[in-house]
Amino acid sequence: MLFSYHNPTRILFGRGQIAALAECLDPQARVLLIYGGGSIRKNGVYDQVARALAGHSWWEFSGVEPNPHMETLDKAVALVREHGVDFILAVGGGSVIDGSKYVAAAALYDGDGWDIPSRRHTVRSAVPLGAVLTLPATGSESNAGAVITRAATGEKLPFGAPAVQPRFAVLDPDTMKSLPERQLVNGIIDSFVHVCEQYLTRPTGAMVQDGYSEALLRTLAALAGDFAGRDDDLWRANLMWAANQGLNGLVGVGVPQDWATHMIGHEITARYGLDHAVTLALVQPALLRVRLEAKRAKLAQMGRAVFGLAPGADLAERTVDAIEALYRSLGIPAGLRAAGVAEPDAPERLTDALTRHGMTALGEDGAVTPEVARAILTRAL
Repeated sequence: MLFSYHNPTRILFGRGQIAALAECLDPQARVLLIYGGGSIRKNGVYDQVARALAGHSWWEFSGVEPNPHMETLDKAVALVREHGVDFILAVGGGSVIDGSKYVAAAALYDGDGWDIPSRRHTVRSAVPLGAVLTLPATGSESNAGAVITRAATGEKLPFGAPAVQPRFAVLDPDTMKSLPERQLVNGIIDSFVHVCEQYLTRPTGAMVQDGYSEALLRTLAALAGDFAGRDDDLWRANLMWAANQGLNGLVGVGVPQDWATHMIGHEITARYGLDHAVTLALVQPALLRVRLEAKRAKLAQMGRAVFGLAPGADLAERTVDAIEALYRSLGIPAGLRAAGVAEPDAPERLTDALTRHGMTALGEDGAVTPEVARAILTRAL
């Protein structure tokens, strides 16, 4: 193993921690508050944030949608420039935080903002930002990655840069109390697949990373199995912390990573509008079955350590079945067609989109070529 690990995000976890914003912000900071559809005004989070910002010069921007659109975010970029904002506070889930990362980077870039996710511009500086998490799923509150959509062309692309990693993140599980069931389901699935993308590759002997990944996967599987107990304070706290730990960089250091499920899923969301987590739950089992031999050893390890499955020559196959059963238990439909993808040539269209975006050698070994991606999508139907 060879790696360098540094996570500079300060985490403030627990009930009532939104009040701690006051100590995280420079008293002279000129702050732009960015949030989504307005649910934070109904559940009391907005009022808590406003009290913490008392005495600051601050403005607000709302309306960041799921799978945040560059066209919407560019309006926030204009506000940053107009008011000389020198700190961005993202209050919401992964989409709001991802969108705020784009705003932070684009505000200091004179070119077309789409140059950032399309990687025509390397982000080296950004307006500093912090986050108040209200929907656990992506881990975006303490990592340097983001995914942005350009609605005009139906493209959805990731980008990452150390400059956009939040300086701090407030994780108060009470903010989850008003979340609908669908968003909690998405949070479990998104977090589960994040860990799998860093774990289900090939054996490396990285005992700490494997053990931590397995603990997170067991936790998320247990939360799924006890979904009826989702109104419990500890249930919420464990999901919020597991989601954060699944993508703060730690379980992936020094080990190969996959991410093909995510790249394929992004194209499905961009074209058909399915929830990101739903696309992951539909693509991942198909990918694991197509790539079974390459992943057999780690699938067997997962079967033993996470699901407690008995040994046997077909352990890897039974592990994929267990993963799929977990998703079905949360109400995920049985295939893309059942989820509403009706175009008969969907695999071809989606594979073409992957090729246009340069996604032609995905996976931990670059073996997910367009032909393999097409086979995965055909199986996912």
